Amino acid sequence: METAEFLETLDREGRLLAAAAELAGTEAKVPTCPEWQVKDLLLHTGAVHRWATAFVADAHTAPRPLTVGPDLDGAELVAWYRDSHRRLVETLAAAPADLECWTFHPAPSPSPLAFWTRRQAHETAVHRYDAEAARGGTASPIATRFATDGIDELLRGFHARPRSRVRTEQPRVLRVRAVDAGADAVWTVRLSAEPPVTSRDGSGEAEAELVGPADQLYLALWNRRPVPGVTGDPALVALWRERSGI
Repeated sequence: METAEFLETLDREGRLLAAAAELAGTEAKVPTCPEWQVKDLLLHTGAVHRWATAFVADAHTAPRPLTVGPDLDGAELVAWYRDSHRRLVETLAAAPADLECWTFHPAPSPSPLAFWTRRQAHETAVHRYDAEAARGGTASPIATRFATDGIDELLRGFHARPRSRVRTEQPRVLRVRAVDAGADAVWTVRLSAEPPVTSRDGSGEAEAELVGPADQLYLALWNRRPVPGVTGDPALVALWRERSGI
């Protein structure tokens, strides 16, 4: 996907998130994040938007701490989230293609601008799903291409970092296969005492496989819904669900 496509997705997902949060009410529970209410969801996502905006707007080349959101609730908090999202979208849209700033995981990306646009699109899509779960009713769809990219970012980005907790004492191999996204939508995740190593292929034997449509796998890998299909060792799948939280 191109950066412009991620920006369009980010814009749409943030608007949907705000609308769902407004309908649910900030006191509503978030079923997909049981420890949260909608107000926590808005504060977290809005703070992440503002954190990302600062890296792009000010071209920071070193990490900076994520600050806590304001002491707001109700309609004021929804308005603050909308402003946070708007600032992010406008900043990314205006940023130069040759922007240099800090990024934080090794998932393939052509530039820091592409990194932040992609990362915030996926951040917002997952939390939009959370907001819609709190609201109730049918969730907005996730495009197959976008979901496939999100699986790739999660496996080859987040879980390639030293902080990934998905470790095994003995080497294990997990496969992920999106059945509706083409022959190359297959990932082989090699687990060990070190951070997982993921390749975009289906070569070799795997002890367990997670399989299903890309949109369902995307949400399942982010622990938002059950894995649509599992073959092989269920204990390996359980290990993923227990240790893969970001």
